[in-house]
Amino acid sequence: QVQLVESGGGLVQAGGSLRLSCAATGSIFSINFMGWYRQAPGKQRELVASITSGGRTNYADSVKGRFTISFSRDNAKNTVYLQMYSLKPEDTAVYYCNVQTFGGVSTYWGQGTQVTVSS
Repeated sequence: QVQLVESGGGLVQAGGSLRLSCAATGSIFSINFMGWYRQAPGKQRELVASITSGGRTNYADSVKGRFTISFSRDNAKNTVYLQMYSLKPEDTAVYYCNVQTFGGVSTYWGQGTQVTVSS
């Protein structure tokens, strides 16, 4: 089992920055994929950015050049970060942390954190 705790959302003006964090504890040795998804009202959940345990990253076209995903790990937890720059009103959504284990055996979701960008 993996437990996820997210933090870092909030209200920011367009052009501003925020950093989201997601701390994973428990069976962290089994984690191969960590990512951030978002869901805006009336829209489907979409992948924003992801990173594998080997460090390979992937970004949605809409955030390339503005968002950076990274992670850190120690014996007790893995933490994935999403640094967001040049935020736009269309980035407003609930952001969810997601982790997956090797082979896609299990997937876990964070509780979600609201990001609101005002124009």
